[in-house]
Order: sequence, then C-alpha cells, then structure tokens
Amino acid sequence: MNGEAEPWDCLRVAAGSAARPALAYELRTGPNERKLHLRQGTDRREIPQRSSRWAAKSADILAAAKLTPNQISVGSVLFAAAGAAALIWSAQVDDTIIRAVLLAAAAACIPLRLLLNMLDGMLAVEKGMSSPVGDIYNELPDRISDVLFLGAAGIATAGLVTADRVDFGVMLGFLAAILAVFTAYIRCLGAALGTGNFFDGPLAKPQRMWLLMIGVLVSIAEPWLPWSEGWALFGTLALIVLGSLLTCTRRLQRVSAALRARSNDLPS
Repeated sequence: MNGEAEPWDCLRVAAGSAARPALAYELRTGPNERKLHLRQGTDRREIPQRSSRWAAKSADILAAAKLTPNQISVGSVLFAAAGAAALIWSAQVDDTIIRAVLLAAAAACIPLRLLLNMLDGMLAVEKGMSSPVGDIYNELPDRISDVLFLGAAGIATAGLVTADRVDFGVMLGFLAAILAVFTAYIRCLGAALGTGNFFDGPLAKPQRMWLLMIGVLVSIAEPWLPWSEGWALFGTLALIVLGSLLTCTRRLQRVSAALRARSNDLPS
C-alpha cells in the first residue's frame, strides 16, 4: 500500500427485489477510512395498480393495523397454501359442485397472493416500513408461493397422462415450479452482479399467475366441455413451462449483454 486507495478498493454491489427498493452497497477503503455505506434505490417491478386510490387506501389500512411488510409477505404464502390445498382437493372429489367451489377458491387465492405481494412493497417503500431483512421476506415467500401453486396444479392432474411409472402432469407441475424459481434467480443474479433487476417476460410472475388462474377457471367448466377433467390445467402448465423457458433465456441474455457492455467500458 502506498497510503492511497487502490482502484479496486471501491466496490459497488447492487441488489434489489421486485417489491422493495434496491440496495446499493459501497465499500471504500483508504489509509484513514474503511466504511460500508448502505443506500436505498428504486429498482422494482412496474405495477400500474400501485398508484391507484384503492391500493393506497389498502396500504393505509394495513399500516394502521400495525402490520409489517414482512408479515404481509408471509400472509401471501398462506393464500398460496390455501389455494394449493384447494387445487389438490378438487382432484379428489366426485361431486361437480364441490369441485367447482374448490377450484373457484383456488382461483381467488391467486390474485389475493399477488395483492399482498404488491402491498408489502408499498408499506416498505411508500410507508417507510422497510426492515434490514425485508428483501429476504420479499423474495423467499414468493418462491415458496410459486412452488405451492404450480406443484399443486401438477398434482391435480395426476393420472391424466402417464407412461410406465412417469406421471407427466405431476412432472410438468414441478418443472414449472423449478423454472419459476429459476426466472427469479436470474433476475437476482443480475442485480447481484450490478446489472440491475430485469423483470422481462413473456412470463414473469404476474403473467404466470394470471395464466394459471385462467387455467383454473376453465377447469371449473370441464364437466361440460368435450375433454376429460384435468386437461385445462395440464395445458396451462405446458404453456407456463414454455413461457418460463423463454423468460429465463431472455433475462439471461440481457444480463450477459449488460455484463459485456460494462466490460467494454472498463479501461484496458
């Protein structure tokens, strides 16, 4: 050391999430300082409903009730668990009415899960209620919810398409769940590498969940449609797998392009 900070002594790492503000860490070292600065960013998914009056009012009510963003994040998992249980149960009953009620309940849990995903971020950002572990609560419950919903949809098609001991419906469900987690992983990887969060589709989390909800609603009408029960969910999962593969590819391409561009900008 020559008493001055070396060029590599300044390290910046950007990390963020879909619902809470991105975090930027700046480490500076020199002869008289060694400090870690934490600052807030605004790198999050664009949600038009976030600026609506009803969303702001809902956030006010939750804040007045002393609920924290982390508690709301956990609540989204409870809706996902309830929806997943309803999906699996719907495949076990013979009564058409009970099956329809269970599928309707499962469909209702999907937008409720997304609503809480939006509101937890509103409390964290707009209400200034973020916590040091907020990003963990924002990301981990989302991934659990994805696995619950998509895995349950696959289980609900069990026995529909099989070959030897392989159940393709169940396999599709868990493949969709794995790819859903992988899309988020690539986004977070880009953020950790300093390229920012890329929320590109065609099948990001909101689109993935809306597509699943449509599949569940179509399933309600299957007793009166010209195919066996379960095909609507099977086809929906196939579309989610395909869309998730495209989403992973697109996000990975954008992260790679950003890293190459940054490398070209560095002095040789």
